[in-house]
Amino acid sequence: MIAYSLHKVNALRALFLTVTFLLAASLAWSQSLADIQNVKVDNLSNAQIEQLVKRAEANGINSSQLVALAQERGMPPSEAAKLGRRISELMNGNASQGQVMGSGQGRNLMSEPQVDVFDSLRRSDPYYDLTPEQKKIFGFKLFHNRQLDFSPSLNLPTPLSYIIGAGDQLLIDIYGASQQAYDLTVSPEGRIFIPNLGPIQVGGASVEAATARLKTSLGRIYSSLLGSSPSSFLQLRLGNIRSIKVSMVGEVVKPGTYTLPSFASVFNALYAAGGPNENGAFRTIQVYRNSRLEATVDIYDFLSKGDQSSNITLQDNDVIIVPPFQSRVELVGPVRREGYFEVKPGESLADLYQFAGGFSSKAFRDRVTVRRFDQDRRKVIDVASDQYEVFVPQDGDEILVGEVLDRFTNRVQVVGSVNRAGEFSLEDGMTISELIEKAEGLRPEAFLSRATLYRTNTDLTLGALPIDLSGILEGNAVDVELKNEDLLFIPNRYDIQEEYYVKISGEVNFPGTYPFASQMTVGDLILRSGGFLESAANSSIEIARRVRDATSGRIAEISTLTIDPNLKLSPEEEALPLSPFDHVFIRRSPGFEREQLISVRGEVMYPGEFVIQNANERISDLINRAGGLSQFAYPKGANLIRRTVYYEGKSEDELREESLKQLWERLNPETNRNLNEAERMLFERVDKKLTDIEEEKKAKRLEESSMDQVMVFSDTLSIDPELNQARFKTEDMVGINLEFIMKNPGSEADLILMEGDILQVPKQLQTVRMVGEVLLPTTARYEKGRTLKYYISKAGGFTENARKGKAYVVYANGDAAQTRGFLGIKNYPSIEPGAEIVIPQKPQRERMNAAGWIGIASSLATLGILVERLFSN
Repeated sequence: MIAYSLHKVNALRALFLTVTFLLAASLAWSQSLADIQNVKVDNLSNAQIEQLVKRAEANGINSSQLVALAQERGMPPSEAAKLGRRISELMNGNASQGQVMGSGQGRNLMSEPQVDVFDSLRRSDPYYDLTPEQKKIFGFKLFHNRQLDFSPSLNLPTPLSYIIGAGDQLLIDIYGASQQAYDLTVSPEGRIFIPNLGPIQVGGASVEAATARLKTSLGRIYSSLLGSSPSSFLQLRLGNIRSIKVSMVGEVVKPGTYTLPSFASVFNALYAAGGPNENGAFRTIQVYRNSRLEATVDIYDFLSKGDQSSNITLQDNDVIIVPPFQSRVELVGPVRREGYFEVKPGESLADLYQFAGGFSSKAFRDRVTVRRFDQDRRKVIDVASDQYEVFVPQDGDEILVGEVLDRFTNRVQVVGSVNRAGEFSLEDGMTISELIEKAEGLRPEAFLSRATLYRTNTDLTLGALPIDLSGILEGNAVDVELKNEDLLFIPNRYDIQEEYYVKISGEVNFPGTYPFASQMTVGDLILRSGGFLESAANSSIEIARRVRDATSGRIAEISTLTIDPNLKLSPEEEALPLSPFDHVFIRRSPGFEREQLISVRGEVMYPGEFVIQNANERISDLINRAGGLSQFAYPKGANLIRRTVYYEGKSEDELREESLKQLWERLNPETNRNLNEAERMLFERVDKKLTDIEEEKKAKRLEESSMDQVMVFSDTLSIDPELNQARFKTEDMVGINLEFIMKNPGSEADLILMEGDILQVPKQLQTVRMVGEVLLPTTARYEKGRTLKYYISKAGGFTENARKGKAYVVYANGDAAQTRGFLGIKNYPSIEPGAEIVIPQKPQRERMNAAGWIGIASSLATLGILVERLFSN
């Protein structure tokens, strides 16, 4: 009961200390903003910076303002810069795992994405709570790694050296001729009570000694346990082990008294107490037992050699003292582990390098530099490699390991047109030809007339030496001996000249630019561009060639050539091969004309599409070809729809593509399975051509999308979208008098037809339509002899906004007539069947306000005064 009470008191005491520590830490951080000028950034861990930023944010201060506030309150600029850099590194170091706040953007650090960033940093860094200085202390991370567990393992065989104490559970098994099992607990006096035998003292004895003692005592009951040939045997095991109390004092992170399992070792106790602090020693940790020094633990033996011989098992009331370190040095440079190392008296640099894991591959090992405090100033000591075994570092030494020079002693390089470009080792007497041989020879496109050898001079400046590569390889020039850091550049002949090409334009399937080939003729280029179009003229092919000597004033040389229509090679073509950059023009055949379609709609005998037969074919000719007018035709209402200059019809390439698509649909094997071999091959050819056309269109679209095509109209009409729509429409209605045309064919009224014309002949019209500013826009029955006002009355009359004097009539054939007036008498246009009466709206006028009238009055008064003065003079 007493032991339970003591345990409860200790637990309450530990809880009180924990709460007190947390309250003190919270109070300290609440005051941290006020004392921010005294903060040393290098002494802050990531967790402390996180808390500082969150505390500032809770007070309405973002990260950038926090740095400015620190400077305003007296923090040195160097420390303020460190603080800003640490905050930025903390927030940006895990940018891939969530949204990250830049130090100057002023976002809310308490928002959910920022909390996620802090959490992810904690999960990814097991040493998140350590400051940069703490991380540099060798061995410090051992007791702060949350992924490392120093809890003693209880699943071990009972060690024979284990000292039995009060509270241990002993399991005694007797087997063999006699069978018996005992489950006993050691009393506070160190005894166990065996029925029919009495108490036996085992406290303070090892398992091995207690086993011998129990065997002797139980032999009184089980005689078969004793003798030279026993028939029964005894085994002593530990069940539940007791707890011990160990005191941690000195330079530890969390000093105090800890309750640990009796199997716990020194490392277990150190881990529970957080390990030595920044000033604690790692080499001379002392374990006192019964006021006597029991062991001295050197953590470096475990870290560097895995030696745990000094990591003894603790006993109840042991005291572990971590003294301050006596000598600590800093190792900086290319070693396996940089940082602070504790050294014992007599240990040399060689021992220190063993703790650091040795030199890295970049280290300069012949000499190190030691910076040492010497009384009231510092000094530098050079330590050669033969003194590493005898040189003893002192407390505060900073040992600097240099890097090897980034220079080569036997390197030559070759780049350019060789099969194996790169670095090669320089051998004695090595020449350019041998270097090329090491690079497995030249590539076929190598430029042999000249190469360049770049040489590093003694003053590290760069020199260039021209090389006759062809002469060296043929043995006609002296082979140059190479030196260290020489670089041989062998150019590619195509890299030092403009790329050769030829162009073809005009009546071929795929005009454009094509690569030049030696001895290439016009026929070869025509084949490459997909062959002639049906419209091509082969008798007058023009070749434009660059003039390389412009002193004569000629810009280009022009040649003409006739090609066999079947593209057979003729002597004329063979005698005129193409040169680089030639431009070939394939002209259109003078007699070639693509069919031009026109349409007739409405009341003719044979409406539909017609092909223009002659260049001077007229409307009357078209009516005759369509079989004449039907008996229901209304010729006075006929009109002609004609394309304007803004009509963008399909180009010949688009028409050709459309024809190929229709042919492709007809020959598609998926829809038409009754194809012979010729049709199937034709389908494959058409499919390939359509694929090529689509690829070309895709390339053009990509090129056009990369250019900003802005069309600017200087015409003021472009400002008004409605006027634009009227002006730039693609089709217009042309008013015609079909009755007159049919009676007078070939007259001026009989227009010559153009491609795309649509002639519309309506049925007999019997209505008149009223639109615009009338009360009831409607359509009324046509009555012969009625005037415009009669039809306006049918629509309810004019509105108040009607502009009566500008009323006009649009007739069925597209003509229009306006209202005319003389001396106030309006002459309205006549009305015919199918006409449309349009009443426009009055323009909206802005009423003049009082200020405007006052301005006019003052202007008139001023004018009157001027006139008066003129007459007076």
